[in-house]
Amino acid sequence: MLNVSLGPLTMQVSHLQLALSLLIAAGVGHLVGRRQRVGIVDTLTAMLLVALLAARLVFVLMWFEQYRQAPWTILDIRDGGFERWTGVAVALLFVLWRGWRAPVLRRPLALGLLAGVLAWSTSGAPGMLRMTTRAPLPDVALTTLAGTPTTLAALAGGKPMVVNLWASWCPPCRREMPVLSAAQQREPGITFVFVNQGENAGIAASYLAAESFVLTNIVLDRGTLLGKAIGSTALPTTLFYDAGGRLVDTHLGALSAASLASKLQRLQDNDL
Repeated sequence: MLNVSLGPLTMQVSHLQLALSLLIAAGVGHLVGRRQRVGIVDTLTAMLLVALLAARLVFVLMWFEQYRQAPWTILDIRDGGFERWTGVAVALLFVLWRGWRAPVLRRPLALGLLAGVLAWSTSGAPGMLRMTTRAPLPDVALTTLAGTPTTLAALAGGKPMVVNLWASWCPPCRREMPVLSAAQQREPGITFVFVNQGENAGIAASYLAAESFVLTNIVLDRGTLLGKAIGSTALPTTLFYDAGGRLVDTHLGALSAASLASKLQRLQDNDL
């Protein structure tokens, strides 16, 4: 499962697992440090903010050519553009620095973070990360705009494939569509498939014509079976498969030019 719905809100499972792990870390740190009236919530909050800022800055520097074309999008973190391992390294360095500066924090921080890591490890998050290298191409019946039955395997043609789940009523889908359209024209070695969720051919075709998008491989999934098969109720959702039909990466939410470029780089590296 990629996401869960909490009332009107949709949250990625990985983000929820991380948030719960941080809460457990804060709780354990509070219990350990309560005799000295030492809490670690402020430290954990600062650690998270510093790590996210560093991860974002490094990602922007890595993909600055894409951001150069629209520099205001640097501030739009909804594209998920973060360099993960930079964030982890900076978080660890920040915790070590805080422990060195304030010895009274060392024990609550160490035990709190240990509890948080154990909670994350046992939440299924590591297994979900490994799943991205194992999940096969879903065998879901789709139809073209002309009504011809097809499948993702038939559309792939032996190439790496990007599968985008979208709908015309979805604002983030509309926001990312020009980025995906440009990538499809620019990357002939990768098959892009646009799977409309729940709408009929008339609605999908009218929207694409009105926006003047030049796209190929537009297919319909009237029963939203693909979303159910991959465990995502969120739109847009984009899946990245290698030439062997194995899932390499996923993205929930709108892609920017930079975040798409980073995913395509990983996809291409996987097929080397």
